[in-house]
Amino acid sequence: MKTESEGTVIEVAGNTAKIKTNRHGDCKNCGACPGDQAMVVDALNPLGAKAGQRVTFEIKQTNMLKAAFIVYILPLISIFIGAIFGTMIAQRIELKTIILQIVGAAVAFTLSILYIKFFEKSTRSNEKMQPVITSIVSKN
Repeated sequence: MKTESEGTVIEVAGNTAKIKTNRHGDCKNCGACPGDQAMVVDALNPLGAKAGQRVTFEIKQTNMLKAAFIVYILPLISIFIGAIFGTMIAQRIELKTIILQIVGAAVAFTLSILYIKFFEKSTRSNEKMQPVITSIVSKN
């Protein structure tokens, strides 16, 4: 499944264009990002769109779901698993459970944040994960 949006090209660098687009209703309800009027998206520019042109671009829905899972759910799961490992270690070496639960959760959370940074870098270099300009709506 793909999501199509419209926006205005504000900058072109090589085969990538920065597109200013309006947020959709889900963005206004979420409130995770500052402001709810507009956002800037980096998209592949196979059509050679130029600054000032209005374009249509598509984002694959599966990519958005995967990214949302990794950014929002993975850290929570990691904290839970880290706390479980902390409990198991505390029982083996007979220390206070709560201390090792906190340490285990903190270590697991830190590892998940490092993985998110790695995931972000890999998605920037993977053309299959990036939005793509599909048509030029107006020529300026």
